[in-house]
Amino acid sequence: MARPEPVGTAGRVVHRRAGTGPATWAIGSLFEHLLTAEESGGRVGVALVTQPPGTATPLHRHTNEAEGFYLLDGSMTYRAGDEVFELGAGDLIWLPAGIPHAFRVTGEQAVRFVGLSDPGHLFDLYPEVGLPAAERRLPGPDGRPMGEEIARWNEVGPRYGLEVVGPPLPESPGPGSERTERDSDALAARPAASG
Repeated sequence: MARPEPVGTAGRVVHRRAGTGPATWAIGSLFEHLLTAEESGGRVGVALVTQPPGTATPLHRHTNEAEGFYLLDGSMTYRAGDEVFELGAGDLIWLPAGIPHAFRVTGEQAVRFVGLSDPGHLFDLYPEVGLPAAERRLPGPDGRPMGEEIARWNEVGPRYGLEVVGPPLPESPGPGSERTERDSDALAARPAASG
C-alpha cells in the first residue's frame, strides 16, 4: 500500500519551545498552538488552552473531528452525550466525532488543558474568529468584542463542521460566570448548521 505524500511540514520533526508557538485570543481565552494541522499533515492538532472561571460552551458537536482534553490545572464540568463528568488536573476526556458536548469551567481559578483534535484542522478555527494574542495571558479589553466574535463564529463555524445543538451547561454561582453565560447564550441562540 502506498504511503500518502506529506503535506506541509508533515514527515519532519517538530520541536516547539514553550511560549514560541502562534497564540490566539478567542472566546475570552488563550489558545497556544503547539502543533498545527499543517505541521502534522492534517492528522492532529494540539493546543495549550487557558480559560477563565465561568467559561461555558453551548452544547455542540464536531462533525469532522474527534476531540480530547488533558487537564493540567483547574476544573470543569463536561457533558458528553448523556453523561456528565467532573474533570480536574490529570484527567483526560476523549470524544469521537459527532458526540454532542459542552463544558463549563468551575471553581475560582482558570483552567489549563492540552486540547487535541483528530484530524487537526479544528484548531484552525480559532485564529479565524479571534485575534493574535498580544501576550501569553487571558485577553482583557484588548480582545475582540464578544458581539463581533460571535458573529464570526456564526459565519465560520459551519465550515469546520461545528453545529450548535443546545444551550450551555447550567451556571453554578462563581466568579466570571455572568459574562460567559451571557456570551455563550448568544452563541447558542444561532440556528444549528446543517451537516
